[in-house]
Amino acid sequence: VPAAYARHTLTLTYNDASGVSNVMQELGGEIAAVIVEPVAGNMNCILPEPGFLQDLERLCRNNGSLLIFDEVMTGFRVALGGAQSVFGIRPDLTILGKVIGGGMPVGAFGGWAEIMDHLAPEGPVYQAGTLSGNPVAMCAGLTTLNLISRDGFYAGLERNNAALMQGLRNAAKVSGIPFTTNHIGGMFGLFFSEEERVTNFDQVMGCDLDRFKSFFHGMLEAGVYLAPSAFEAGFISSAHGEGEIDQTIKSAEKVFRTLKAH
Repeated sequence: VPAAYARHTLTLTYNDASGVSNVMQELGGEIAAVIVEPVAGNMNCILPEPGFLQDLERLCRNNGSLLIFDEVMTGFRVALGGAQSVFGIRPDLTILGKVIGGGMPVGAFGGWAEIMDHLAPEGPVYQAGTLSGNPVAMCAGLTTLNLISRDGFYAGLERNNAALMQGLRNAAKVSGIPFTTNHIGGMFGLFFSEEERVTNFDQVMGCDLDRFKSFFHGMLEAGVYLAPSAFEAGFISSAHGEGEIDQTIKSAEKVFRTLKAH
């Protein structure tokens, strides 16, 4: 991030609406926007605490600031309407990543007409990109959207994800390994922690990173490729059925037994 941008950016704690409120009380109209991942995916998978996103929406409305949802990760992974549809929030702007191109290089943002009308040709703000509207990416994206719009798609994804997380927690418990998980839709997070619930960055930083590394390499040797960082969210897809989930849990049972319990 260029220093010139960073000078105009304040970093606050996810799941702490009071911190946002304090900054707005101090700086007021200087806060142009609050940008947030509705489900944090860049410090592993952290879900919003009840009321957190609603508080952000209220604070932004009262302060005249924009609420911008970064749904690059959550868009179409947690629901067809993104995380905003799950939590009942209407952000002013939404950012989406290459998922809208079926994984090909494309991105998009959109929001209320009164904001989007500032873009050319209606308004003075020019936005364009080499890959904007690429026909191959758009075709792939449309095909993806049609596939995930099938009845029961997300119910099956959530069901399989929940089964995987429950199986991993059970396997860790049998081996006496402090371990918990978060999940929503097709996203999940694995935490080697004494905490029952992990809801913020400090808790993530308190997890046992060495144990995660051992677990990752053990699972890799067993044929299961997880995200290689303790700070990355994991994902399942419709290609992961009962057979793949059972195999993953059985592999985890063996790997957990190799980890030294406290």
